[in-house]
Amino acid sequence: MKKIIISILSIIIVCCGLEFWAHDLNNHDVSSNSKNLVIYNWGDYIDPKLIKKFEKQTGYHVIYETFDSNEAMYTKIKQGGTSYDICVPSDYMISKMRKANLLEKINKKEIPNYKNIGKQFLHQSFDKENEYSIPYFWGTLGIVYNDKYIKKGSIQHWNDLWKNNYRHDILLVDSARDIMGMSLASMNYSMNTKNSLELKLAKTKLDGLGPNVKAIISDELKMYMIQNEAPIGVTWSGEARTMLDQNPHLHYVVPSEGSNLWFDNFVIPKTVKNKTGAYKFINFMLDPKNAAQNAEYIGYSTPNSLAKKQLPAKLRNDKQFYPSEQTMKNLQVYEDLGPKKIQEYNDLFLEFKMYAR
Repeated sequence: MKKIIISILSIIIVCCGLEFWAHDLNNHDVSSNSKNLVIYNWGDYIDPKLIKKFEKQTGYHVIYETFDSNEAMYTKIKQGGTSYDICVPSDYMISKMRKANLLEKINKKEIPNYKNIGKQFLHQSFDKENEYSIPYFWGTLGIVYNDKYIKKGSIQHWNDLWKNNYRHDILLVDSARDIMGMSLASMNYSMNTKNSLELKLAKTKLDGLGPNVKAIISDELKMYMIQNEAPIGVTWSGEARTMLDQNPHLHYVVPSEGSNLWFDNFVIPKTVKNKTGAYKFINFMLDPKNAAQNAEYIGYSTPNSLAKKQLPAKLRNDKQFYPSEQTMKNLQVYEDLGPKKIQEYNDLFLEFKMYAR
């Protein structure tokens, strides 16, 4: 009987131990190890070779997790339970995270390579003194077109999309802020407007685009454009870069009258357990050689001035992804408009989607 009791107790002890061990892993207690660095980033958004290089140079072990939306990332960090040392949110989300007290202030003295960031990419509205964020990559919203169907150079402006000869030709990315913003920009309104009349006028103009819209989709847009299944698409520069790499008939245009300028940025969450390692990693990624290597691998535009100089001439001189100064002056960074106004954008876009179908 004693043997049975002892065996049962042993099983209970082992099971409890396994449960504690699993709980330990799920809560990333491993991050308390001073040689572990836990990074939370978008999927396929860093050259894996750079992570290996950083580990070899510093002795740190990088634990890398990914998210697929700013909102998913925000929810997980706000809920706590996972100790991330570095995260990479987009511009408007930084404002939201700051308001929710989720971010550490950054000591730029710990990041000597901060000086390599181009001045035009600093002091943005979402973090005017760069107290909480360091630019990682940037890009734009624009138009992709296929010269098999569209005469080269014939699409340069947002208003070109409303032409009658593009019936059922256009794919739109399924994003309320971007498509409403496109219409606002075509009317010379701010892409951050809170004016309800301007928003309604922009939605009315979008309704006029309806006959030209082939579909409003997300990830499939990239595949359709690569496979020559649509003449025109409205999407982001990073997606466009991938398309152009795989189809020589595609071209990307950022309308000179104005569009969105977006940023993804390094931040240090309040959950940080290895702040020293976080600073070392950010500084490592801002090294010109490393930043250039990363930009070539990812295909997005680098804010690192010295890194840009190290890119092949074909890349650094490509006006599709490094627009002229004049075009850059007209680009607008999205602001956090608050939940009520964002809902207004979403509702108007939903009405348009129903009409376009």
